[in-house]
Amino acid sequence: MPFVPTIAVVDDDQAIREAMDDLMKNFGYNSCLFSSAEEFLDFEPRSEIDCMLVDVKMPGLTGTELLAELNRQGDRPPMIFVTSYDDERTRKAALSGGAFAFLRKPVDVGALIACLEAVFDGRPSV
Repeated sequence: MPFVPTIAVVDDDQAIREAMDDLMKNFGYNSCLFSSAEEFLDFEPRSEIDCMLVDVKMPGLTGTELLAELNRQGDRPPMIFVTSYDDERTRKAALSGGAFAFLRKPVDVGALIACLEAVFDGRPSV
C-alpha cells in the first residue's frame, strides 16, 4: 500500500480548515484539522502527522509560538505557514525557527502543492 501523507491543518477559521481539508483530499493527502495550537499539542499520536499547515494569528498560542514549542519538545514535522498576517519580522521568525515555507493567504494552490511535494521528496524549502 502506498504511503499517503497526513497533513495537520492548524487554523482558527473553520472555513479555512474545511477548504484546506478538501484541497488536501483532492491532491491525495490525508488531513487532520485543529482549531488551535493547543488542540494540536494535545493530539496523540503526533507521530502520525507528516507535515503541518499553520496559521500565524490564532487565539491562545500563535503559529510561531507553536513552532517554538514543538522545537523545544524536539519532535516536529515540517511546518508550512499559510497566513494573511505577513510582516517581515514574523516571516523571518518563522523561517529562522525552522519553518519549511511561509505562504500568504489567499494561498496560491500551485505554490502550496509545490511545497508539499518538496517536503515529501526531501527537497529543500521553496
